[in-house]
Amino acid sequence: MRLRTQVLLLQLAVIAVSLGVGFGLVISGTDDRVRDEYAQRALAIAQSVAADEQVQTEVAAHDGVSLDAAALATGPLQAEAVAVQRRTGALFVVIGNDQGLRLAHPDPAELARHVSTDPSTALAGEEEVSTDRGTLGESVRAKVPVVDHGLVVGFVSVGVSTAKLADETRGDVIATTILGLAALAVGAIGSILLARRWRRLTLGLEPDELSELVREQRAVLHSMADGVLAVDAGGVVRVANDTARRLLDLADPVGARVDELGLSTRVRGVLAQPTPEPIAATVGDRVVLVSSHTVEADGRDLGMVLSVIDRTDVEHLTHEVESIRAMSTALRAHRHETANRMHVLAGLLRHGHTDEALAYLDEVTGTGHTTRLDGLDNIREPHLQSFLDAKAAHARERGVVLRLGEQTWVDGGLADPVVVTTVLGNLVDNAIDACAAGAADEPPEVSGVVEVEVITDAEDLLITVADSGQGIAFDDPSRVFDEGVTTKTETTVPGGRGMGLALARQIARRIGGDIWVADPGGGVGGSGHGGGAVMVARLPGVMEGA
Repeated sequence: MRLRTQVLLLQLAVIAVSLGVGFGLVISGTDDRVRDEYAQRALAIAQSVAADEQVQTEVAAHDGVSLDAAALATGPLQAEAVAVQRRTGALFVVIGNDQGLRLAHPDPAELARHVSTDPSTALAGEEEVSTDRGTLGESVRAKVPVVDHGLVVGFVSVGVSTAKLADETRGDVIATTILGLAALAVGAIGSILLARRWRRLTLGLEPDELSELVREQRAVLHSMADGVLAVDAGGVVRVANDTARRLLDLADPVGARVDELGLSTRVRGVLAQPTPEPIAATVGDRVVLVSSHTVEADGRDLGMVLSVIDRTDVEHLTHEVESIRAMSTALRAHRHETANRMHVLAGLLRHGHTDEALAYLDEVTGTGHTTRLDGLDNIREPHLQSFLDAKAAHARERGVVLRLGEQTWVDGGLADPVVVTTVLGNLVDNAIDACAAGAADEPPEVSGVVEVEVITDAEDLLITVADSGQGIAFDDPSRVFDEGVTTKTETTVPGGRGMGLALARQIARRIGGDIWVADPGGGVGGSGHGGGAVMVARLPGVMEGA
């Protein structure tokens, strides 16, 4: 049997039992309540008759046992009793004297006879209410003493038929039963609606299916290498696996609203709008790919699911590959240059030009021409020296001249070479790209220029990178640090381009530094290609032994 059917039957059973108990309590008290109500009514009628002064006088005048029944049948007491009986609907109104003889009775044949029930309590001056059977049948009756000048001279007995009481009780029972059935019907309808609501909320799944689904969900979600964050239609996080918490730097997101999580603008935008194609975003010092899609069931919007993939290792590997590529380019250039020199030397010797060969050899091994980056000796840190030399060779491959600024001076070692080369590499690569793009429209003899200036200040490192490109075209130059902002059109990078400067700034800020645009279009003075940008970075605490 389905759970919703069980719930429906259980609710109906609870309602029926509750109504049955309540119905029993009401019915069990109805008879007593109606009986008490009739007794009080009879008592009130008897009290009003006994308080009538004419009744008191007439009762006092008919004391003893010698009574004329015929005279009593036409007397004022009989008329009064009959009138009160008709007016109140009582079964009987009986008036008796101090001897217990009837002075008034609905049946004139009973006049002057002794009453059928004991009147001693009333004749003793006390009121009495009881259920008894007399000549007119069973009734709820009240007996009240008639007092004249302080003496009990008789009594008044008023009765209400128990048959009438039973009819009224039966009417109350019927009314109560109808109300109970109506309540049961309302409860049944409510239970049916609740069962339908249950079905919609559980998507038609049974408890065993739900429990199995929860177990599978936990097992799958927490074993996934990708992060999963599920948000309902109201913007409240309902599911977040361990990977999503780690990649998005969330402590305890389940149950919190999306606006309270402190997500970056780019991630928040992906959550707000379905984004099936992965988009790169930075979270702290991580680079992640985020995508989202809506979840619907039975035409209802259940919310949004965000997928998060870590691309940090790939990004680091990309930078390492770029560094290796730049160094290999430098080695290839040196190999070509060495081969050319050897060809020249071999040619001179083969043709017998010994003196010229010796002079050429002296020039090569001595103070002759070299492609080593000018001013590189001012950088005594081996990582930076090799890195900038490789970048200079890479720049020459792109038709761009990379030179060091006059103030360049680095003494000591790098405490964190990866941080420094990542930041410097992004700035230099962007500058080379800007110059290469600008030089494409220039005459062949005109080359772009990138000037790098690196200065140590105790444990801090100051980096300035200027280029002779077209400058920053944005009205707000700081937009170049936004995630996904790029002027490149290549779509081969997963998640899109525009992450280098954003990541570099986040890394710099993570260690207490920063990167900013010093000049969006100043360029390198004297290069002949004004209009380029000047970027400045400050990296505190990255030097040691300075």
